[in-house]
Amino acid sequence: MKALEKLSVFAGNTFAYWVLLFAGLALLFPGGFTWIGPHISLLLGIIMFGMGMTLSGGDFKEVFSHPKKVLIGVLAQFLIMPFTAFGLAYALNLPPEIAVGVILVGACPGGTSSNVMTFLARGNTALSVTITSCSTLLAPLLTPAITLMLASKWLPVSAGDMFVSVIKIVLLPIVLGLIVKTLFKKQVEKSVKALPLVSVIGIVAIVAAVVSGNKEKILESGLLILAVVILHNALGYALGFFAAKVLKMNYPDQKAVAIEVGMQNSGLATALATAHFSPLAAVPGAIFSVWHNVSGSLLANYWGKKAEKEEQQQEKSDKIMEA
Repeated sequence: MKALEKLSVFAGNTFAYWVLLFAGLALLFPGGFTWIGPHISLLLGIIMFGMGMTLSGGDFKEVFSHPKKVLIGVLAQFLIMPFTAFGLAYALNLPPEIAVGVILVGACPGGTSSNVMTFLARGNTALSVTITSCSTLLAPLLTPAITLMLASKWLPVSAGDMFVSVIKIVLLPIVLGLIVKTLFKKQVEKSVKALPLVSVIGIVAIVAAVVSGNKEKILESGLLILAVVILHNALGYALGFFAAKVLKMNYPDQKAVAIEVGMQNSGLATALATAHFSPLAAVPGAIFSVWHNVSGSLLANYWGKKAEKEEQQQEKSDKIMEA
């Protein structure tokens, strides 16, 4: 079990590299990954089941102890990213399927890897976990509603069908995970450290499936989609940080909100796009999965090193004062 835990930690720390590697392999050898396509929803369900097994009452303490902070984070999540996506799609005159795919990414809750990035950035990890949990539980209602409101300009949207899909893919697996954790607490506690490995394998497989199934379209429109994804992600970080700063949250909270807003559950966007729109609409979600893990790691590394330098300077100042 310890070997599996070590492998899980290694996979989590090198997540971005694995996503990049298998996205590249899927472009070079698409035939080796297309078989995964029909199982995208199942893979995401397994990831959400794992998330359910890691949740506890403590993850929601911030809701009661700092409700304003959580509310700001959740509102920022469901306002900044969807409307930024809509603005980019409209301003850049994106093709309908790509526009819907970008909006879907924006309308999804925060990604689970945001919690790890917040921790590495020396942000408020407890706040990050709570915002992710709350936004994920609200997703069955808000993701279809926001998609209907913003994406129906380009393609017909069935909010009812999407609601059912999100319930099946997200809410039910999380509830099952919580039930399993309650019934088999000791066994779950022993195995929970291996769950990051499951999440890494699941997201990598989803990205590889979408990339392999859309090779020609990615080669044709990939640069445009990549540019939009990078801009969408960067604006999410910047506007999330700015919103938290304007609302007078402290620096660790600002970092948590920025990362929560910028990093999306793009696996869910990919699954919903595949099920309700078209393979091309799933491409923004797949590329976002690759990019936000790269950008999140870079941002977390920058903030983490900055925090270390500040701590070292503070220690030197304290020693001088003591002397």
